[in-house]
Amino acid sequence: MDYGKLANQILPLVGGEGNIESVTHCATRLRFMLKDDSLARTKELEKIDAVKGAFLSSGQYQIIIGQGAVNKVYAELLKGRSIAQSSVSEQKKSAMKKMNPLQRFARMLSNIFVPIIPAIVASGLLMGLLGMSTRFGWIDGKSGVFQVLDMFSNAAFVFLPVLIAFSAAKEFGTNPFLASALGAIMIHPALQNAWTLGDGIKNSINVFGLNIGMVGYQGTVLPILIAVWVMAYVERSLRKIIPNVLDILLTPFLTVMITGFFSLIVIGPAGRMIGDGISIGLQTLYNTLGPVAGLLFGGLYSTIVITGIHHSFHAIEAGLLGNKDIGINFLLPIWAMANIAQGGAALAVYFKTKNQKLKQVAVPASLSCLLGITEAAIFGVNLRLVKPFIAAAIGGALGGGYIVLTKVGMNGLGVTGIPGIAIVSGPSMINYIIGMIIAFAGAFAGTLVLGFKEEKQDTEDSVENNENKTQSSLKQQVASIK
Repeated sequence: MDYGKLANQILPLVGGEGNIESVTHCATRLRFMLKDDSLARTKELEKIDAVKGAFLSSGQYQIIIGQGAVNKVYAELLKGRSIAQSSVSEQKKSAMKKMNPLQRFARMLSNIFVPIIPAIVASGLLMGLLGMSTRFGWIDGKSGVFQVLDMFSNAAFVFLPVLIAFSAAKEFGTNPFLASALGAIMIHPALQNAWTLGDGIKNSINVFGLNIGMVGYQGTVLPILIAVWVMAYVERSLRKIIPNVLDILLTPFLTVMITGFFSLIVIGPAGRMIGDGISIGLQTLYNTLGPVAGLLFGGLYSTIVITGIHHSFHAIEAGLLGNKDIGINFLLPIWAMANIAQGGAALAVYFKTKNQKLKQVAVPASLSCLLGITEAAIFGVNLRLVKPFIAAAIGGALGGGYIVLTKVGMNGLGVTGIPGIAIVSGPSMINYIIGMIIAFAGAFAGTLVLGFKEEKQDTEDSVENNENKTQSSLKQQVASIK
């Protein structure tokens, strides 16, 4: 592949050097911040052989190149040009300015929760393995080994407010260590453990005439999010009025004191009520509607992904895991079915299309869905052709319905597809696999039945390529005869 030539092909199709505010790349995609998104010529970009898809998402114009190749194209794009570079995180912040308030809120939550997903996945995986081990008698639930491993498995959930606080501080622009201290205050051993509230609040204290329930916030999400947001505002306000010479002493002290008291008196109780209300409301909907909830959630999830609002779901899922009365993520397996279904639809496109370029994109896009990565399938294949996207929604609905019917749950968040098997709660594993088969097969069959209309130019290009190959083959045969 000539990476320099590819970069030169891409540049004018995104509006030229003058239309690029900044550019960066992730593992598979070039990510542009364009001054005018309307100048990008998506259809022409997608006709380039090395481009697997192009789309505007969350304020960024993204071009799928593929792992390894994207680094080289990026380097060629910058060579000899005055194009501004930026990190992925910096560009995401710039992209948020182009979003509506709901999308910005969802992206903010995503930026906070994505960094802590590995810790929750590790804890969830260990929790699932321990559950299987005791269920099948592989390990004694009263043994010392089990008790140590059990401590390892629930640590991320017990100290969840500290993890969230550190990550949220970076997003809200406050000191992450002060925020962590605030998170630690909210789960201090002197406070009653949040998971024992079923027996009522055991102790209250009087502070300046106010009764404060000595209750901790282990496993909660919303209280610490709000508290760190308030902390950022308090810290910035204090820095404006405190003299520089006293800043290092007074600002941290007053920030923790003010925010700490306000969190225990107001934010904590209110945040717990709201968070529990959301979690219990979803659980009620899940239990009341049953498989219908799975059909709705599984069928609509990919459409929600297009809007970018799905980024906010991490916070909701963490709330489900942290709630002592729920303790299981029943939403993520449904989202997994929607992702798998996109792969089934993309694979059906491979078998049905005559467009060689689309065939080359469809197979790797389908395989990536099995690993929980759906962008290439959604934007590079299914959404372009419309009907495969509808078929994927049908497959996701069928898989989601089965998942809810069989009560499949997960012990973590952020991992779907085949890797998601690792965090599925023990007895649900077989049903999760069956659900994936239903979703994949349903979307595959739906795409074959619904069909799709390929773009006229794409079909003509495919026919022309086949004719050229035939002519070239005939010429070689004639030459060999001579």
